[in-house]
Amino acid sequence: MGRKKISLVGGGQIGGVLSQLIAQKQLGDVVLFDIVEGLPQGKTLDIVEASRVDGFDVNMKGTNDYKDLEGSDIVIITAGLPRKPGMSRDDLLTVNANIMKTVAENVKQYAPNSIVIVISNPLDAMVTLCQKITGFPHNRVIGQAGVLDSSRFATFIAWELGVSVKDVNAMVLGGHGDTMVPIVRYANVNGIPAMELLERKYNNAEKAKEVMAALVNRTKMAGGEVVNLLKTGSAFYSPASSAIAMAKSILYDEKRVLPACAYLNGEFNVNGYYVGVPVVLGSNGAEKIIEFKLDNEEQIAFNNSVNAVKNLIADMERLGF
Repeated sequence: MGRKKISLVGGGQIGGVLSQLIAQKQLGDVVLFDIVEGLPQGKTLDIVEASRVDGFDVNMKGTNDYKDLEGSDIVIITAGLPRKPGMSRDDLLTVNANIMKTVAENVKQYAPNSIVIVISNPLDAMVTLCQKITGFPHNRVIGQAGVLDSSRFATFIAWELGVSVKDVNAMVLGGHGDTMVPIVRYANVNGIPAMELLERKYNNAEKAKEVMAALVNRTKMAGGEVVNLLKTGSAFYSPASSAIAMAKSILYDEKRVLPACAYLNGEFNVNGYYVGVPVVLGSNGAEKIIEFKLDNEEQIAFNNSVNAVKNLIADMERLGF
């Protein structure tokens, strides 16, 4: 059996890290596409020249031709522009929707049997548009956001409690934006509720709530925190690594339960929208939505996030997409 083929559309920071991680983990052969001549070719050449040093052996190709996506098992889309000073939300939505339209049309033409993972922002709208244009079954078009947001939440909890992040379990649901919903109730350290540990640390329930509220807020604003520090870009390693976790679960049929932007058909009382929820990821893509009961506070926050997604989709449709 030949190696799987993983195509990456967008040769920027995330695309470059994706290429490197796929090669180092030997998940499959890599095609890196970008419209800028020389950029994907240079990045893949640089990575593959380290193959002897790092001990990996995969085929890598940088290209400016969508035709090279042919035969892809997985396509990961990062193409799009970050929001720039003076740019309105509609401006960003219009620019990136036009980019996604072109990308999705080519994925449909050249990689009709692939499973697509979208990272491009605004995430919930771009996943929706990608599925609409490709016409792929909803289970074969998913968005990466929840894995990243959940990892950020877990990291902040680990720092606060002084424990290994490897032992922290945390989950973030909803849209990928300010209305995302970190689920505090189920955040734990190897099964021990994080809130209980915070209460023990501070010996004060109210103080523990204040600290957790700050961790939740930092999680919601984590992308902006990175942008403010970098000043000339946005997060790229953590989004790429998060997409790799999803791709690996699909390629190896691991059936991991990961928070992802998936199409809901009645689950969590949502019909016809892509929203971040726990998903079983296997060889058929988003194979199952894992539902669980939200308490009243969580439900209100989740409904608010779903409404934000609905408004985003309505804006995109108003703009003609």
